[in-house]
Amino acid sequence: MNITIIGTGYVGLVTGACLADLGNNVFCLDLDQTKIDLLTGGGVPIYEPGLKEIIERNVEVGRLTFSTDIAASVAHGSVQFIAVGTPPDEDGSADLQYVLAAARNIGRYMTDFKVVVDKSTVPVGTAGKVSAAIKAELAQRAVAAGFSVISNPEFLKEGAAVEDFTRPDRIVLGADGDEAGQHALATMRQLYAPFNRNHERTRVMDVKSAEFTKYAANAMLATRISFMNELANLADKVGADIELVRQGIGSDPRIGYSFLYAGTGYGGSCFPKDVQAIVRTAREHGQALRVLEAVEAVNNDQKYVLANKIMAQFGPSLTGRTFALWGLAFKPNTDDMRDAPSRVVIKALLRAGASIVAHDPAAVQETQRVLALDLADAPGLLVNISYAGKPMDALTGADALIIMTEWKAYRSPNLAAMKAAMKSPIVFDGRNLFEPQLMAANGFQYAGIGRNTH
Repeated sequence: MNITIIGTGYVGLVTGACLADLGNNVFCLDLDQTKIDLLTGGGVPIYEPGLKEIIERNVEVGRLTFSTDIAASVAHGSVQFIAVGTPPDEDGSADLQYVLAAARNIGRYMTDFKVVVDKSTVPVGTAGKVSAAIKAELAQRAVAAGFSVISNPEFLKEGAAVEDFTRPDRIVLGADGDEAGQHALATMRQLYAPFNRNHERTRVMDVKSAEFTKYAANAMLATRISFMNELANLADKVGADIELVRQGIGSDPRIGYSFLYAGTGYGGSCFPKDVQAIVRTAREHGQALRVLEAVEAVNNDQKYVLANKIMAQFGPSLTGRTFALWGLAFKPNTDDMRDAPSRVVIKALLRAGASIVAHDPAAVQETQRVLALDLADAPGLLVNISYAGKPMDALTGADALIIMTEWKAYRSPNLAAMKAAMKSPIVFDGRNLFEPQLMAANGFQYAGIGRNTH
């Protein structure tokens, strides 16, 4: 099948590469010439395990191409995936300008029936806006080409996106009930047939319900995270261990273990903006989503918990203090720094006069870019953060170690070597990687999140 992917960001690139790997001919469109040059030159603009290899082998056999040519992209694909960004607007709502621009381009150049797939995370009702944009362009050209808009939200976890795409838990397809909608649905069923050979994973519903499903899923997961973080803060006060609590409640099959880890708050490209967007949608319809409003407020506060613990230990002025920091990305196996809790901690420490030596296996370059924006009002502070090539290298002379991301490389360090390298054996563990008793037995002062260690 000939497929066009509009947008070579995280979702678009993974979708395009994986569909090409199934034997489809995939044309990836992006208006960013620099990104297209990088991709055609063999580079990959994001860090995602396994993705580079998939891209390389499909480019080599000619099933995957990258271009800025809009007309060629519309001509190529009978299925047009819209996978552009939907960043939060100033009021928290999803900004649909890129989605609607893609829709207008499809309408501007199409000459035959197109299945238009909303892959981007979009608010309920977006398919109608996409359809209206295409119709307006067709009317202006006096062209009667048919189309139907399908909602096909993505459920990809950064760091495991290739696995999630190729072995999905579910494939959600929202389609209209008219003839065009059912023809489009049949096309999508054919496209996704390889994923359903073991058992049927496709969930078919109306378009608005499919759009809603994506937001509902992310809102639920964000709620579990904020719920546990709020309980973790209480556990610190009452003397309980949130890890033991997690095991106790997670063993209940009605609850399960997923997304119950206490930490420094969620970040990334999905949870923050999707919670904001659904809250905004509710307000537009005269409803307050009080639980989700609290979820967002708790998460914003949680990003300061570790910085507050550090200030409580060392005082409000950190001048002359040096901190080792392990982990920059908002989660492991990605270089994504969007809404990463590390950014809050780094800014707080630098503004308090501290120096930081940071390590991350993938996100150093992206960190340098975002910190330049975060500290645009105080660029001189950037000289006080440096980056180590290895985790242990960051520890030399450190007043304390701060753990922000649960990379596997940080899970089993040589504690004796750690203690010898540091100026003082103090660990602020924002991901609860270590056991408090083990750290105490090895001579460390240890502060986790909700571990009754303060």
